[in-house]
Order: sequence, then structure tokens, then C-alpha cells
Amino acid sequence: MPENDLNLLIEAAKAAGEIATPFWRQTPQTWEKEAGAGPVSEADLAVNDMLKDRLLGARPGYGWLSEETEDNTDRLSCDRVFIIDPIDGTRSFIAGERIWAHSLAIAQAGQIIAAVIYLPLRDKLYTARSGNGAHLNGKPVQPSGRNEIDEARVLSTKPNFDASHWPGGIPKIQRHFRASLAYRLALVAEGRFDAMITFRDTWEWDVAAGTLIATEAGAAVTDRQGSTPSFNNSHPALAGLLVGTDAVHKGLLRQILV
Repeated sequence: MPENDLNLLIEAAKAAGEIATPFWRQTPQTWEKEAGAGPVSEADLAVNDMLKDRLLGARPGYGWLSEETEDNTDRLSCDRVFIIDPIDGTRSFIAGERIWAHSLAIAQAGQIIAAVIYLPLRDKLYTARSGNGAHLNGKPVQPSGRNEIDEARVLSTKPNFDASHWPGGIPKIQRHFRASLAYRLALVAEGRFDAMITFRDTWEWDVAAGTLIATEAGAAVTDRQGSTPSFNNSHPALAGLLVGTDAVHKGLLRQILV
């Protein structure tokens, strides 16, 4: 049942925090991935190994998709699939910053049905399951309710506001940034920011959990083309992501799809 799956994810996320935190600010061993895919640390790998053993041990019939596990096609035939980012915001983790998260989700028939984003150093546990709303540390969250694009607080990297992305004109927003993409979605879900944007093709493990948390909170969630995201794809990436209050999301999308 989805509610039992959510409990499983919560327990696993907390265990992940217990493994990762001792590595933090202790100069963990790191490597650069191939093709400029960014760094990975020994903490990422340790968390990944624990989560794979723990989650698949509890749900052996589920598929597995993780940033730190070599992918294969077995997951495509599974009814439910774990989609995992052991540490989202690895650069932040390696730098000794606090903005990194464990992102855990379960997909069924292309949609996320249970999700957890956990920031152990900030004591923030975001949770959601289908049809039950989104919560932060057990309390319901909802988007900001902002109705105007101008001066909206938007989480995004600077390159996303290059004029080439905005045929309708660059919107007049307040741009902000957080290292963890999963955390950016959660911050929109809880109303601290009005929207988040990423135009680059986005790995499913970065946004799977955040997509459900934002949706269940009441935010609008699409890819950069305005389509509803689908998960557990053969190539596990989405065409960017746009998340926000209904009004801000619609306004931003109009500027993109002119």
C-alpha cells in the first residue's frame, strides 16, 4: 500500500542521514564522473548501497533507478520503481555547506505515488503520497498563492534567464538559488518561493520526489513544454521542469511558449 511505502521511504531517508552526516566536513574521498556529469563522493556511494539493500530488501519486486547505480532495463517491466538520489547537491555536500538532501520516490505507471526529501542538517523532512497532501515535519504545506509574475521569487540558475529561452521576453522576477534541485521544489511546495525553473534536460532522480511533493501541496508542475512529467522512462530524463503557483506558472509558461 502507498502509505506503507511512504513509511519505508521515511525510515530509509533518516538512515541515509545517519550515514552521510559523519562524512560531512571530513574531506570525504571524491571523484569526477565521466562526460562532465559532476562529482561523486564516498558518502554518495555509501548511502546508495545502504538504500539499495534496505529498500529492495523490503520490496524485492520493485525496480531500481538511482543516480549512483548503473542503469539497466529491468526496471521498465516493474509495476513500481524506486527513484533515488542518494545525495542531491553533492557539490554543496563536498564544500561543507548544509543545502544537500536525500531524495527518495516510488513511481507507478509513470507517476510518483510516494516521496521523501530529507535535509538532515536542517532538520527538514518533506513527505507526500498520492491524494494525501504534502507535509514538512508532519505539518501540511502549500504554495505561496502569488498571482503576479513581476517580482515573483523564482529559484533558478542564472543561465536559465538567457534571452534565448524567453521568446516572450525575460520576466521581471527576483532570482534565487539553492544547490539541491530537490530542495528547490520543496521550497516552492511550502510557499517560501513562488516558482522554480530548469530548462536543461533533468534526470528523474533529481526531481521525482519533489514533483509529487509540489503537486500534492497544490503547485502546478510541468516540463518546459507544458506537459505533465512522466517517470521511469527508458532514458530517465525530463525536458526540464517548471513549478510554481498556478498564476506564476501560467505566466512564465506564456513567456516561454510564445
